[in-house]
Amino acid sequence: MLVQISGLFSAQEAAQMLARLQAADWVDGRATAGYESAKVKHNRQLPEQHPLAQELGALILQRLSANNLFMSAALPRRIYPPLFNRYESGETFGLHVDNAIRPIAATGERVRTDLSATLFLAEPDSYDGGELVVEDTYGARQVKLPAGHMVLYPGTSLHRVNPVTRGARVSAFFWMQSLVREDAQRTLLLELDVAIQRLVQDTPDHPSVLQLTGIYHNLLRRWSEV
Repeated sequence: MLVQISGLFSAQEAAQMLARLQAADWVDGRATAGYESAKVKHNRQLPEQHPLAQELGALILQRLSANNLFMSAALPRRIYPPLFNRYESGETFGLHVDNAIRPIAATGERVRTDLSATLFLAEPDSYDGGELVVEDTYGARQVKLPAGHMVLYPGTSLHRVNPVTRGARVSAFFWMQSLVREDAQRTLLLELDVAIQRLVQDTPDHPSVLQLTGIYHNLLRRWSEV
């Protein structure tokens, strides 16, 4: 399941974040890659403990906590602090799968990477290439979103970032452990939640609202890991 979170930040907010990131000191992106991923990863990123990374990461998490679509789609239990990367001059990240478990250095906690997220911070017309390509049951799907928009996709997916041939692709990326491990189950819960919300809007007093809400919570109770 790929889920687009539109307008998590406005274009102006994203531009302000981008301007601050442009002036930062970037390091080799392989610093956070696993053994296999490091072979195909050619980009730069902001050090995890960089004050700007921590400041903007906290802002992203705050914004996500108030986003209903994100909360419904991800059902987050634990979120890895957002990181920031940069691609330009032919830089790319070849086909790979994310590490299943990622330790959070500052806390010692570990996050199972059920979901991956990319928040685009540069406008798509400011660079060529740089598409996120996610392979799923329907084939390869390319994602290149406006600044301030985010995509969620299963951490189990094979994915890559196409080479950037003009300009710079700057984004935030991170992972989360969901209350519901399986992508298929999360997809059903999201579809059911969206259907309930539409029914509430169209016919708020319909007796099926209560019944469907009960089904949603009983499924969540059955599938969740707390």
